Amino acid sequence: MKNMKMMMMMMMVVVSEASMMVMVSEPNMIEQTCKETPDFNLCVSLLDSDPRGSSADTSGLALILVDKIKGLATKTLNEINGLYKRRPELKHALDECSRRYKTILNADVPEAIEAISKGVPKFGEDGVIDAGVEASVCERGFIGKSPLTNLTKSMQRISNVARAIVRMLL
Repeated sequence: MKNMKMMMMMMMVVVSEASMMVMVSEPNMIEQTCKETPDFNLCVSLLDSDPRGSSADTSGLALILVDKIKGLATKTLNEINGLYKRRPELKHALDECSRRYKTILNADVPEAIEAISKGVPKFGEDGVIDAGVEASVCERGFIGKSPLTNLTKSMQRISNVARAIVRMLL
């Protein structure tokens, strides 16, 4: 009986120490991963802002960035809808952008999530690359200054960071 209690106590100490080691190394995982991306600061900022980041593996970090792409696409679509009212002269370009951002939400993001989740990162990479391409095509559709430039550039930057992390899974 005493041996059993002693073994239980030792196991608790080992488990406790192991969980402390994991907690110490978690931020390091984000930093080490982000060092391999084209925008270290953006990468760290995005992953640190999500509570899942501290315990995620590389696939989990990639999925967090796909969620960030989804959130930005939703935000951009909301901005586009507001611009229809404020800038009706941009209707043609806004229609094209609306189609592009709906493609990100309805095709690219689900493709990336499914591929990364199922361990087929090549298709995940295709999805995050296409999100950046769709944003670029939207931006080029404006004659003169685009009211979506900041959002478009953000999408391209996040897409590039996400692509770098998904490539680590290949």
